[in-house]
Amino acid sequence: MSGAELPLYFTWDDPMTAAELRASLAAADDAEKARLLGKVMREARDTDVWAFTSLAEVRRLMPLLDRYLGRRRAFWKYLLAGWESLGLG
Repeated sequence: MSGAELPLYFTWDDPMTAAELRASLAAADDAEKARLLGKVMREARDTDVWAFTSLAEVRRLMPLLDRYLGRRRAFWKYLLAGWESLGLG
């Protein structure tokens, strides 16, 4: 994900740059952070998600994130459960 001044490919409905997304996440309360991260986790490639959050933050916010994950909910639950079973994160 290069081109810091270009809108991110996964913010098609509300174009923003990586810097704008990071600033929004930094200033957000947990509810808004969950909404924004939910969009990232739903629309971005899974490898790109980690440029904006950490595993610890995803685990902490998961009860709030769940409603925003849409069709990717099962993927994220599977991934997080797998990592947990391996003792990762």
